[in-house]
Amino acid sequence: MKLEQTILKNLIYNDEYLRKVIPFLKAEYFSDRTERTIFDEIISFVSSYNSPPTIEAITLAVKEKKNLTDDQVTQCETYLQEIVETSKEISKIDWLLDKSEIFCQEKAIYNAVLASISILDGKDKAQEKGAIPKILADALGVGFDTNIGHDYLENSDERYEFYHRKEERIPFDLEYFNKITKGGLPAKTLNIALAGTGVGKSLFMCHVAAGCMVQGKNVLYITMEMAEEKIAERIDANLLNVTIDELTSLSKEMYDKKVQRVRNNTTGKLIIKEYPTAAASTVHFRTLLNELHLKRSFTPDIIFIDYLNICASARIKAGANVNSYTYVKSIAEELRGLAVEYGVPIVSATQTTRSGFTSSDPGLEDTSESFGLPATADLMFALITSEELEALNQIMVKQLKNRYSDPTTHKRFAVGIDKSKMRLYDVEQAAQDGIVDAGKVDDKPLNSFGERERMSSMKKKFGGFKV
Repeated sequence: MKLEQTILKNLIYNDEYLRKVIPFLKAEYFSDRTERTIFDEIISFVSSYNSPPTIEAITLAVKEKKNLTDDQVTQCETYLQEIVETSKEISKIDWLLDKSEIFCQEKAIYNAVLASISILDGKDKAQEKGAIPKILADALGVGFDTNIGHDYLENSDERYEFYHRKEERIPFDLEYFNKITKGGLPAKTLNIALAGTGVGKSLFMCHVAAGCMVQGKNVLYITMEMAEEKIAERIDANLLNVTIDELTSLSKEMYDKKVQRVRNNTTGKLIIKEYPTAAASTVHFRTLLNELHLKRSFTPDIIFIDYLNICASARIKAGANVNSYTYVKSIAEELRGLAVEYGVPIVSATQTTRSGFTSSDPGLEDTSESFGLPATADLMFALITSEELEALNQIMVKQLKNRYSDPTTHKRFAVGIDKSKMRLYDVEQAAQDGIVDAGKVDDKPLNSFGERERMSSMKKKFGGFKV
C-alpha cells in the first residue's frame, strides 16, 4: 500500500491522527488526481462537521462533483473500496506521524523545485526570480509543530527559564532610549518615530543606523523619500565627524582616511536601497533581502524604512477604493509581519497631523492618516521641537506607546541634536531634571491631553515653550 493511501485511510478511521496532521497536509502534496479528490472531500467534511468523514459520505460527495468524468468517479470508488478492505490495519500513530512529516517535507521541496523551474522558464508571470529563494526556504522549513498550547502548571519550569532568559537586543548609543526599551530594540518588532516635517525623523534613523553599524551589526536602510546618496551623505557626516558642508571640501585623501578609520573599527555593513515613493511594498523588500543574501551574503540585523506612510501595501492595490486608515494599517501590519518573518527589529517613522505639527505635546491622536499604525507598533514615540529647544540644540522625546516597559516612566526626556553632523547625543542630567514622569506622584492638574503638567522649573527653563 502506498503511503498516500495509508495517510488517507487514517484520516478517515483514526481521529487522533486526523487532529494532529490536518493543519499540515495540503492537497498539492497528492499528485494523483484520485487521491487529491478524496483528500479534498475529507477536508471539506471535517471543516463542516468537525469530525472524521465516513466512506459513504465521501462516496456521495465524489458522485456529486460536477468536474469529474464517470471514469474518474469510478476510480475514486475503487480507491475508497481498497481503503475499506484494509480499514482494520491501523498503523501505530508515532510511526505514521514521522512518516507523514517526511512525506510533507519531500512533497513541499519537490513542488518548490517545480515552481522555481516554472519561474525560470518564464511560465509563471506572477513571480520574479528573486522569489525563488523564499519559495525554497519555505519548503525546507515544512514540519509538524505538535505544540498545542502552554500548560500553566505543567510548563512552569519553562516559564521560569523564559523570565530569566536574556533577550538579545540591539542597543542605542543614547542612554534614555536604552532605559525605555530595557536595553535596546528586540527582534520581531515595529518601532515608529512620530514627528512633523523637518523635525528630524530621517536624522534620527540615520543616527541610529550609523550607531548600529559601528556596533558591528548589519544594517539595511530602505529609503523612499531621499536618494541613496543623500542618506549616505548624512551617515558620512555622522560617522566621519564632519559637517554636511565640510564633506564637499574634504580632499579625497582625507576622506579615504576617515572612511578607512570607520572600516577598521567595525565589522558591520550598511546597505542603502532607494525605491520610488509609494512604489515599494513588503514584496519588494523580501525580494531585496533574498538578493542581498544570495549576491552579497548579507543578512541584516536591523532594518530602517524611511518612511512607513510612503510605502505601498502588498495586499491592497494602489488606487483601490479604501480609506487611509485601512491602507496605512495594512502597511504597518505587513511591515511588522516582515520583522517577525526575518527575526529583526524594523524602525520607521510617520508624520503628525496638521494640529499635531503645531502642538508642543502631541499624542497618539496626532498620528496622520491612520490610528491603526499606533495600534500595530510595539514602540512609538514623538520627536518634539520648538524655538527654545532649537536654541539649546535639543529635541524632546515623548513616549506614546511602549510594549517593552512602563511608558509612564521617563515619559519625556531631552536628547541633544547636532544637525550639521546629523547626530544625536546624551545631554547632561541637568537637562532632564525639569521633566516630570507621568508615573510619579504629582499634584499638578491634568491638561487637555489627560497628562500632568510639567514642573514650573521646566517652564522657566524653556521660557515660552508651551506645555
